Amino acid sequence: MAVKPIRLFGDPVLRTPAEPVKDFDKELRQLVKDLTDTMIDAPGAGLAAPQLGVGLRVFTYYVDDRLGHVVNPTLDLSDEQETDDEGCLSLPGLTFPTPRSLGVVAKGFNMHGEPITLEGTHLLARCVQHETDHLDGIIFIDRMDAEQRKAAMKAIREAEWFGDPAPVVKESPHRTFGKAI
Repeated sequence: MAVKPIRLFGDPVLRTPAEPVKDFDKELRQLVKDLTDTMIDAPGAGLAAPQLGVGLRVFTYYVDDRLGHVVNPTLDLSDEQETDDEGCLSLPGLTFPTPRSLGVVAKGFNMHGEPITLEGTHLLARCVQHETDHLDGIIFIDRMDAEQRKAAMKAIREAEWFGDPAPVVKESPHRTFGKAI
């Protein structure tokens, strides 16, 4: 098992857009394994490479007993929206109402470079959007309106982990709305 430290809110790597994966090699397969092991250990419903300090476009997910990963994702989002509580392993213990598209079709590749398509609604759609945001340097609180974001920033500043360098986070449950993804 290769559990890695999860970067916390405030770490600049979380605001840096990730680079496309070009080499589908042993290092990529190890990164997917590290992401999966860390996500399951945390536990979380998803984890993106930047959350481990790696600036590549790859994420893992574990939602409704569906475990997988997507490399270099592109998303097609449904027009229908829903707002539900959302959390993040990089903001442990905090959840906030966040608007997302109800459905998603993600296209990309697996770790061997084979094309894949992932379709989902509700939590899976939320997870895929959340993790793809991480690949774009976007944190889920950026999706809130100004008043909600102000309240979220206050809660973040008051969190006991705020300002810590990068401890391994193990306190956020997964697989349901309002939980860390």
